[in-house]
Amino acid sequence: MPNLGIEVLFEGSNFQRLLGGLLVTIEISFLSIIIGTLLGIVMGLLRTFDSKALRLVLRLYLEAFRIIPILVWLYVAHFSFSPLLQIDISGEATAILVFSLWGAAEIGDIVRGALESMPKHQVESGQALGLSSGQLYRYILIPQAVRRMLPGSINLATRMVKTTSLVVLIGVIEVVKIGQQIIELGVIKAPNSSFWVYGFIFILYFLVCYPLSKLSKRFEHKWGN
Repeated sequence: MPNLGIEVLFEGSNFQRLLGGLLVTIEISFLSIIIGTLLGIVMGLLRTFDSKALRLVLRLYLEAFRIIPILVWLYVAHFSFSPLLQIDISGEATAILVFSLWGAAEIGDIVRGALESMPKHQVESGQALGLSSGQLYRYILIPQAVRRMLPGSINLATRMVKTTSLVVLIGVIEVVKIGQQIIELGVIKAPNSSFWVYGFIFILYFLVCYPLSKLSKRFEHKWGN
């Protein structure tokens, strides 16, 4: 019987190592999403202020992350800033920093769009009732904006989870890197193992991202109108 290569998944601790790598991926993704969301909400609120200078700075910040590839940001943060500032920062910490800043830029734009899409008559009605600016945001704008933000925010979270595969290039030992190590160690004994290892990694990413995708679709269907 030919060697199919699937057995490499269950040799030694390979299976547990892949799951451990997935936990690193999840840790980087979800810490970045949480930090990026908190920073993004603040940036989104600031972008609705009347200050042109503030809005310009935050717009340039957003464009920087949209124009420059995330891989370049990872390289710059890990191989340039750390030595330049003489700060010893791990690859995982660098990844969380870069992904959080990226998430903050994108979430900030989603928050801004949601707030600015609110009908003006709702603001005018709140002002007519004597609500302050803070009360307008708290009781009228933010509760409705959250509904409009959620589908886009969840889609962004899915993109961030998938993009974490780039962190292998700055030395982070996550699920893709562990898969590469398993394939390289077994390439002579099981030359077809790459199909099974990468196929298993595909399933792991699918299991993490699919629930987020379904949740986004559900919100779009529920609050689309």
